[in-house]
Amino acid sequence: MTEDTLARSRAGDEEAFRELTDPYRRELQLHCYRIVGSVEDAEDLVQETLLAAWRGLDRFEGRASVRNWLYRIATNRCLNAVRDRSRRPRQLPPMVEPPEPTRSADPIWLQPYPDVLLEGLADTSASPEARYETKEAVALAFVAALQRLPPRQRAVLVLRDALGFRAAEVADMLGTSEAAVKGALQRARAALDARLGPGDRESAPAPHSAGERELAGSFADAVERGDVETVVSLLTDDAWLTMPPQPFEYQGHAAIARFLRDRADLRGRPLRLVPTRANGQPAFGCYLPSPQAAIARPYGLMVLTLAGERISAITWFADSSVFPQFGLPRSLRD
Repeated sequence: MTEDTLARSRAGDEEAFRELTDPYRRELQLHCYRIVGSVEDAEDLVQETLLAAWRGLDRFEGRASVRNWLYRIATNRCLNAVRDRSRRPRQLPPMVEPPEPTRSADPIWLQPYPDVLLEGLADTSASPEARYETKEAVALAFVAALQRLPPRQRAVLVLRDALGFRAAEVADMLGTSEAAVKGALQRARAALDARLGPGDRESAPAPHSAGERELAGSFADAVERGDVETVVSLLTDDAWLTMPPQPFEYQGHAAIARFLRDRADLRGRPLRLVPTRANGQPAFGCYLPSPQAAIARPYGLMVLTLAGERISAITWFADSSVFPQFGLPRSLRD
């Protein structure tokens, strides 16, 4: 940032303001997504952040960087959004009664994050203060675990451990003390570690590698054939199948196979899959062929978590409204 750019922005030069803030737009959107769990809400919150920054330029004293100032605005906008949302009861989308799950969890309202929005982002984990690498801090399991933390703990952990801001900077952003930040961070880390466990993402095939393509391709082929046995053979013994925001969760070969067969019987037709990527992981847009026409319509999106040469988690999102953000077609022709 130059003083000239800031001065022109304060004088009402919109082009100068864009020059000042555009370098941070993508990372702010990812930051908002981590806290609120929704791509659509994150986009809206970034717009709110930039509008608030534009209107508040006269109050920016330059004691912190523009980046820190924008993160302060965005974080507080996110916390307000999470609190407002929690005050309004939300109704789960309808679902035909599934088989008995392994367990039922509290619903979390979560969307997958398109990899295309990660392109060109700097590796914020390069900061010595960051605890998680960028690929870990965007993974679906990480973001899902964040949604189960209280809002303030969620924000503190993201700012400190994913982005590497110092405790004093986080305290300034949240209008609190360093001691309060350290206490919230300690509680958030303990809760997150208990939910995520040791994990084995390090053993997963590298993104876009031949191993990843082979495993994801074998999975897709089996799904399109309606071959539940082969799908299950590609899973780790302790794999999970989840469907946010639905509370039903299935673990292990027998439970997942029972669920997949039940859903296949309800559909009556195998799905067609189109590859994409979400949260740094292989994903598929799923389409259901119509019995009346030679067309397949959007049905949901699956994200795979890989561990070694197997799949450790399948996460199903029934909301197909996210398809355009993934560049997925509106329908498929036979």
